[in-house]
Amino acid sequence: MPRVRVVFYREEDQSTPVLDWLDRLTDKARAKCLVRIERLHALGNELRRPEADYLRDGIYELRIALQGINYRVLYFFHGRTVAVLSHGLVKERAVPPNEIELAIKRKNRFEKDPELHTHMEP
Repeated sequence: MPRVRVVFYREEDQSTPVLDWLDRLTDKARAKCLVRIERLHALGNELRRPEADYLRDGIYELRIALQGINYRVLYFFHGRTVAVLSHGLVKERAVPPNEIELAIKRKNRFEKDPELHTHMEP
């Protein structure tokens, strides 16, 4: 599979949940998350456990662990060549259902208007 384009989901208010979340992480955690995002870019749908996993309803997770903390970035595919990063979270045992539901809502919004919901660097 060719490299996929990785984009950041953008809300109607122009906020970008994944970027906002990454900004709140420690430098080391942010760096590990960015490496995993680059792996998604390189491997796309071929990325598997332990780096990524399918949750449900078209939602996947990037899996990052650092010093006993489990970081997750939820994402979905738009077509075969675009991965959209919905948001990030720190989880305990399992990704909470409400976080998956939020990603599903963002996926549905994105599919209706990809241009509106794609973060563009200034």
